Amino acid sequence: MIRFACLAGAAVLVATTALAQQADQPVLTGKRAFGDWKADRPGVRRLIKPQDLPAPYLTRSSSNGAGIADRPEGVKPLVPPGFSIELVASGIDNPRVVRAAPNGDLFVADSKANQIRVYRLAEGGAKPAEQAIFAEGLTRPYGIAFYPPGDRPQWVYVANSNSVMRFAYRDGDLKAQGKLETIVQDIPSSHHWTRDIAFSPDGKTLYLSVGSGSNIAEDVGAEPEGGLERWATSAPLGAIWGSEEGRADVLAFDPDGRNRRSFATGLRNCSGMTVQPQTGGLWCVVNERDGLGDNVPFEYATTVKDGAFYGWPWYYIGANEDPRHAGARPDLAGKVTVPDVLMQAHSAPLNIAFYEGKSFPAEYRGDAFVALHGSWNRGVRTGYKVVRLKFEDGKPTGEYEDFATGFVISDDDVWGRPVGVTVAKDGALILTEDGNGTIWRVTYGDGRS
Repeated sequence: MIRFACLAGAAVLVATTALAQQADQPVLTGKRAFGDWKADRPGVRRLIKPQDLPAPYLTRSSSNGAGIADRPEGVKPLVPPGFSIELVASGIDNPRVVRAAPNGDLFVADSKANQIRVYRLAEGGAKPAEQAIFAEGLTRPYGIAFYPPGDRPQWVYVANSNSVMRFAYRDGDLKAQGKLETIVQDIPSSHHWTRDIAFSPDGKTLYLSVGSGSNIAEDVGAEPEGGLERWATSAPLGAIWGSEEGRADVLAFDPDGRNRRSFATGLRNCSGMTVQPQTGGLWCVVNERDGLGDNVPFEYATTVKDGAFYGWPWYYIGANEDPRHAGARPDLAGKVTVPDVLMQAHSAPLNIAFYEGKSFPAEYRGDAFVALHGSWNRGVRTGYKVVRLKFEDGKPTGEYEDFATGFVISDDDVWGRPVGVTVAKDGALILTEDGNGTIWRVTYGDGRS
């Protein structure tokens, strides 16, 4: 696409430098943790706390989108020592969420092509033995979930931008059989369109994330019809009205789509959800708002608690009031749930997966991987990597570590934008990125999981 020879040389230089660095360095904290892509490499650790949050407008808001270059020949993402990464597939239009079926098949949402793809990898390898289009004619599909949870699902659920559908499924199906069924309708699809889905461990609840229809609800008006006091006493805590009603939420349903209810509010764009195996708790990764400066507010990953309010649009990272809504909701100031893991501002986390495999070193079990799509509203570029969230006894430490980097070529250009993460049946980690439309498989040791 652009400046191929120069870009390839730059990428090799970045890779060489990164591999030469030691990963066992002190945890970056405070302002040192904010950084940019030049400080990223596997093993770099960060711990960002709520008190590290700068005041808004210390830097001006930047429009700094990345140019997308062809992946330089021979270049792979960088992973920690002892790990290997191999290309599974390339040339995909828009690979987003990836989920592993119980039998090991990889289901990938190709959102722009309106398809769900399936890849069956050769045993112990990265190359597909079979691949197929499982379903097509969808509407910007994103989230994928198998139901009921466990080894013998009977349905594949797919979250379109405006609905949730399901397909009858038998173990090993490479193509949807029978007629699709619409489970949830009338989901608003403008602006943030990435709808993720997950099931509670007991299979009784379907969770659906619905991002906001704007940056900070600029057009909904100061008060809902009937007045703010009436709204606050009848609506879920922190819920917003007008064109944003039912948005910036995690919604809950019965598996057949009935009994719609609000589960949590104030999550500007929960673009990735999963259930933590150790606790059964729901987790979200959230894209926070833009326009307040390079490092405000932090992105985050968090447990999602029933009935909790996470701040949007009036507050962020606890009771920090958005100056663009000054004085609008003082009643909510002490009722904002602070997220569990804070990450570099504008990194754009898109998906999360807990590692319960056995092929990585034992210390990885119970940790989570998050794909960071990369910044555009930041003067210095950040994100464009996969990070590892650290847990102890099922609880987040707040620390995270760069795991897969090397997608950025220069201050201006990137070749990869990570989106999806999942753990394969054999314990390998699967990554998707939609810059060059590729899927990758990460293994430990000799590359055979």
